[in-house]
Amino acid sequence: MIPELGHFALILALAVALVQGTLPLLGAARGDIRLMDLGRTAALTQALLVIVAFGALTQAYVTSDFSVANVVANSHSAKPMLYKISGVWGNHEGSMLLWALILALFGAAVALFGAGLPDTLRSRVLAIQALIGVGFLAFLLFTSNPFERVAPAPLDGNGLNPLLQDPGLAFHPPLLYLGYVGFSVTYAFAIAALLEGRVDAAWARWVRPWTLAAWCFLTLGIGLGSWWAYYILGWGGFWFWDPVENASLMPWLAGTALLHSAIVVEKRDALKSWTVLLAILAFSLSLLGTFLVRSGVLTSVHAFAQDPARGMFILGFLLFVTGGGLALYAWRAPQLQGGGLFQPISREGALILNNLLLCTLAATVLLGTLYPLFLDLLTGNKVSVGPPFFNATFVPICAPLFAALCVGPYLGWKRAELWPALLRLRVAFIAAVIAAIVAATAIDGRATLAALAFGFGVWLILGSLSEFGQRLVRTGFRLPPRASLGMTIAHAAMGVVVLGAVGTGAWNSELMQTMKPGDRASFHGFDVKLERVESLNGPNYVAERATLLLSAGGKSYTVLQPERRLFTVQRRQVAETAIHTNLLRDLYATLGEGDAGNGWVIRLYYNPLAPWIWLGAALAALGGFVSLSDRRLRIGAPQGGKRARTRPAVQAAE
Repeated sequence: MIPELGHFALILALAVALVQGTLPLLGAARGDIRLMDLGRTAALTQALLVIVAFGALTQAYVTSDFSVANVVANSHSAKPMLYKISGVWGNHEGSMLLWALILALFGAAVALFGAGLPDTLRSRVLAIQALIGVGFLAFLLFTSNPFERVAPAPLDGNGLNPLLQDPGLAFHPPLLYLGYVGFSVTYAFAIAALLEGRVDAAWARWVRPWTLAAWCFLTLGIGLGSWWAYYILGWGGFWFWDPVENASLMPWLAGTALLHSAIVVEKRDALKSWTVLLAILAFSLSLLGTFLVRSGVLTSVHAFAQDPARGMFILGFLLFVTGGGLALYAWRAPQLQGGGLFQPISREGALILNNLLLCTLAATVLLGTLYPLFLDLLTGNKVSVGPPFFNATFVPICAPLFAALCVGPYLGWKRAELWPALLRLRVAFIAAVIAAIVAATAIDGRATLAALAFGFGVWLILGSLSEFGQRLVRTGFRLPPRASLGMTIAHAAMGVVVLGAVGTGAWNSELMQTMKPGDRASFHGFDVKLERVESLNGPNYVAERATLLLSAGGKSYTVLQPERRLFTVQRRQVAETAIHTNLLRDLYATLGEGDAGNGWVIRLYYNPLAPWIWLGAALAALGGFVSLSDRRLRIGAPQGGKRARTRPAVQAAE
């Protein structure tokens, strides 16, 4: 009965979304307050209905209701409760329901917290959000029904993909979707602005917090996914330029550019058309990521739900949303008048350079990700575009971006001089040069590019902190606004990520050796002894666990216990790495194939600064949330809804 209730709630949510997507638009065109206010009520109602549907599916998983086909395909009675719950979104249908839920919740948030918006703008934003929701709700009901029954019900299910039975992957999709779907709000604001024919400082002030929230969640989602790939796949790395990894990176890059360009619109009333375009592209790239994961066109450990037939629906929806948004942009954008003038050497010029480089990075990733697909489609030839291409193209573009990142905050609006800004950064520059020289000589003289990148990481950290320190001195040691503090944290965090990536990517060590109990190996100054390999039983798996004793200078240092698990339902093996970590390095061990007669394959990795990668990602998100807590980003611009109520529908001529 509860699954039918969830299915019925989805049907009602689709009906409400259709109302929300049409009548408020009509009301905005006619200046009818009653129809415009209907959008707020409909958004809250739709969110409630989708919550009911999601709760119904969750209940089916928690109680192991194997009369529901989705539960049969993706759960098992012996599975731990955490993975029963995460199994709700660990599949095609459930993940799309999670997407619809987050989309509805964002719409409800706009309805609840958008009281300061002009009525016409708010009603149009809610209507666009609802029309996006119509697409996903229709997708669920007509092609991917998560409540489909199976009769007779089996005694047990097939279980969840073992790679997804991990705490990192339990929370990775919700965070990623909060980022993806968050950009739907900026898309809705962009389309609403094009319909009204007006983009101003107030519009930018309303867009920035939604963009920032989406960016923070996407940053956490990407960081958590990278951490999962690092410790669960057992290959010792954190980023492989997998196409599905790239699918999350592209909207992050576009969203980062959008954050910075919205500042120019708000402060200087410039870059209006460009900012609207970025808002459209950020969400379009989010939909592209969804298509790549769900369509079956890619083979990846991350693409856990593949279905070519249903992928065509998402492709059509992607083309409609992107094509429709770009067509409207081409028609209405010329009417968005530019604002204040500025010189190339200025804060505005620095932000434009930032945008150009970020968009070039996104285009590079897009080309490397889609080129093999198009080549296969057109010629049937299969090529692989992997780390060599991206390292040779992406990394060099980052260099000028990092170089300019610390300079921009020192430049004034409208017009500035470069040399005084550079003089104020001289200490950070000298420290960065020294760090690069030390890295090149004391660590590894052969890794010149790595040493240069290490210097850039130090430059980002010290340059950001230097600007913050000088600001404190100028203000008599009063804390700056939270938005500025958050910017400092986020910029410095990127330097932390760079240092971690350089350390573990360029200066790591690896040992692979077949060992029997009692055997010893020497690795990076440690004496490693394989003490034993034992069998054990988990809740839904059997495993072999190796015990590795590490000693240094004749004294015991630590014990590593990597495992090789066999999930009995799926008959699939998964590595469970053992990692001894501190702030400076990771000691990383995996257990490979073997037996008592021939020994087991042991892999050991020494990854310098690896923890800094995820520390930096967490700090970047923290910086975003600190900025989001700034009251100026949450109250909008002074113009409020009362003034808008007295006005007729806004004409494009304005």
